[in-house]
Amino acid sequence: MYIEAVPNRNSPPAILLRESYRENGKVRKRTLCNLSGWPVAYIEGLRGVLKGGTVIPAEHEAFTVIRSLPHGHVAAALGTARRIGLDRILSPDGHRYRDLILALLIGRILDPASKLAAARALSPATAASSLGEVLGLGEVDEDELYQALDWLLQRQPAIEATLAKRHLANGTLVLYDVSSSYMEGRCCPLAKRGYSRDGKKGTLQIIYGLLCAPDGCPIAIEVFEGNTADPMTLAGQVEKLKRRFHLDHVVMVGDRGLITQARITEDIASAGLDWITALRAPAIRALLDSGALQLSLFDQRDMASITAPDFPNERLVVCRNPDLATERARKREDLLAATERELARIQAAVARRRDPLRGSAAIGLAVGAVINKYKVAKHFDLNIADTAFSFTRKTAEIAAEAAVDGVYVIRTSLPAETFDDATTVRSYKSLACVERAFRCIKTVDLHVRPVYHWLADRVRAHVFLCMLAYYLEWHMRQRLAPMLFDDTDKETAEALRASVVAQAQRSPAAVTKQTTGQTEDGLPVHSFRSLLADLATLVRNTVVTAITPHHPLTVLTRPTPVQHKALTLLGVTL
Repeated sequence: MYIEAVPNRNSPPAILLRESYRENGKVRKRTLCNLSGWPVAYIEGLRGVLKGGTVIPAEHEAFTVIRSLPHGHVAAALGTARRIGLDRILSPDGHRYRDLILALLIGRILDPASKLAAARALSPATAASSLGEVLGLGEVDEDELYQALDWLLQRQPAIEATLAKRHLANGTLVLYDVSSSYMEGRCCPLAKRGYSRDGKKGTLQIIYGLLCAPDGCPIAIEVFEGNTADPMTLAGQVEKLKRRFHLDHVVMVGDRGLITQARITEDIASAGLDWITALRAPAIRALLDSGALQLSLFDQRDMASITAPDFPNERLVVCRNPDLATERARKREDLLAATERELARIQAAVARRRDPLRGSAAIGLAVGAVINKYKVAKHFDLNIADTAFSFTRKTAEIAAEAAVDGVYVIRTSLPAETFDDATTVRSYKSLACVERAFRCIKTVDLHVRPVYHWLADRVRAHVFLCMLAYYLEWHMRQRLAPMLFDDTDKETAEALRASVVAQAQRSPAAVTKQTTGQTEDGLPVHSFRSLLADLATLVRNTVVTAITPHHPLTVLTRPTPVQHKALTLLGVTL
């Protein structure tokens, strides 16, 4: 380490504490801290210490670390947020509410917690990282964070419009899907009972719909009451795209339970937009019964384009995935066999001599519990009497269902000249990006639940905050992909697929990275969470010296090769 005076054009030279190191055979410098505010006598005394001089009694320690705070993960997230302009998107003018929201969304990535816990983690006396110190927040209390959330909700339309302008354009795909999260308590007016995607039956929940760009980058999110049907959320998104984002024409991509015929007629087509969705099983069965769909199409290929009178001015891309067909057949047989075993026990209970199960009502209750458990009641004929019970499989119905295993039909208003069959299928499958976003927001990284808010607007602001946190995480993942288990050679992976209908493949480079656990440059491969944990070990030390006990200086630990590579990929300097 050494002290260096760095000239400034219009001000006195900056006095910096630096160290030199070698990288790839070249000597480089790293600034450890700025000593420009120190008295000259203190600077000269420290210079003497660094040169090996004896300027303090031997019984005193030259340096004392009075505090250490995890810093590397903060520098990575905050540096990325500033590099992509997220702070300016939140508000062009810097003020405390903007910095508090920036701290909250970064904290959501680093360590999701309630607003009370976040306030403690940001305040100087109870800081869990260097985040509050780097942003200069000082003391923070939860009431101030609630006020910042209220400010964020007022800014949501402007922020979403800015994101749309940055990532969307006329003619592009817009991915849309909905999910739900259960709520604790009964006070939030948005919390209603509905179809739970979390598997929490009987709990109150909220629904939220997420709009994404074609590459999965989140653009906008909206919260609905928990009993809102999925298709009923679509009209607001079309209005948002047309009026707020000023997009005259886009292609809406949504799943078959979301973009229904009624929504196409009333919302999408009437607004002059195109769409890509899929048909439900009854509609596919109707195509088979009418002869519009012939299974012989798949004798030589796995994808074909057809038309049908029930879908005028539309194109239907019919696909068959043999791997999916095999898996569905296996799963159906497992469920049928499990149901038969349970029903056989009931049959034995009815037929036993001692204390037999009697009464059609009692037998029916026992049978209902079984068939509701495995969801295959439609495949059985059940005969229930007061003293007898029997069951048989509906072999004809099972065979009819098995005939369309692995068959799915994508429905679109786009002509083949605009989107060929392969592009149409690939566009529909890009909805997996939205599913990935929901997994990160709900469970893997950001933990939108449990929701600690009761007021409807606070819940909306909380969900929007989580979306912004995912926006930042999405950009970090794109940059850090070479160090993560992610596949960075998508073109080669796509070329390995026999067809766009076939199962996706990983590139040889991704397989090598996964099996060896090392990147191309010999560093260990990380998940996103474990890499953040590694970066957190790069700490920010507050140090005092024996000759300057009242002038603390800040010294960062030296980055490891992994930390240095991560910060370099993110374009972040410490």
